[in-house]
Amino acid sequence: MDCEQKSKILIFGATGYLGRFMAKASVAMGHSTYAYVRPLKPGASPAKLEAHRELESIGVTIFQGELDDHEKLVWAIKQAEIVISTLAVPQHLEQLKIISAMKDAGTIKRFVPSEFGNEVDRVSGLPPFEALLENKRKIRRATEAAGLEYTFVSANSFAAYFVDYLLHTHDQKDEVTVYGSGEAKAVLNYEEDVAAYTVKAVVDPRVRNRVIIYRPPGNIVSQLDLISMREKKTGRTLKRVHVPEDEIVKLTESLPFPENIPVAVLHNIFIKGDQTSFELTETDLEASKLYPDHKYTSVDDLLEIFLVNPPKPKLADFA
Repeated sequence: MDCEQKSKILIFGATGYLGRFMAKASVAMGHSTYAYVRPLKPGASPAKLEAHRELESIGVTIFQGELDDHEKLVWAIKQAEIVISTLAVPQHLEQLKIISAMKDAGTIKRFVPSEFGNEVDRVSGLPPFEALLENKRKIRRATEAAGLEYTFVSANSFAAYFVDYLLHTHDQKDEVTVYGSGEAKAVLNYEEDVAAYTVKAVVDPRVRNRVIIYRPPGNIVSQLDLISMREKKTGRTLKRVHVPEDEIVKLTESLPFPENIPVAVLHNIFIKGDQTSFELTETDLEASKLYPDHKYTSVDDLLEIFLVNPPKPKLADFA
């Protein structure tokens, strides 16, 4: 399969945070793009209606159905050749229904389950986060057991979300919270680049039945790096308020589910530094090396954009 070949791509979760980026990238690259979404019910919120209109306006064909409707699911899957799931954390195990339907359809050339975070087979976390990682591993193993061709995506962290979350670019605060020492290196990738790399990978024979890791050199930063970058660009000094690691660990143990999950995520990424805890080898597939033609947005570039046009805070899927 040629990397430039056009395909039929079905996206689950296309009205969600990452799903919208994925749908736009698929359409922009000339693929016939479909979205399987929950049926719109009478009195649906304006946000849901707008999400549907947005997809249709860029040329996405929408199939409405429930994940429990196996026959409808199989029918929708048969319209496509590639399936990309961007379902959010609470729905990760619901992908078992998609896997079952793909197996019955027998038409899918590649499946990308919803991961887009840490490389789950090479890291671990505190119990609340480890539970999420284990769910992703279950989906990987189920995909392999079903005999489906796949691409597993380790996209690390969403840059637009975390740059704003850590630096408060939307409200220009002069005080920032630093988790632990602030020295652990994380990988922050702009959501548009995550989507672009993913759509490139799903039609690339080199990434068939492989894990692809998004670790561009310009996106490997620590919290202290981010703070220094902002200070340099604005000429304003930020007050650093450190939260000790043991305090974060205690919060993961004392907060109720699911409030303990984001805290465990922060610990894993910004204190433990799990996203850069292992070295990439010659056999690993790293996105920026695999697709050098794609000019990704570095963290420095993204910060420049945010300081001119601060984003509105969004609730992202941490994982």
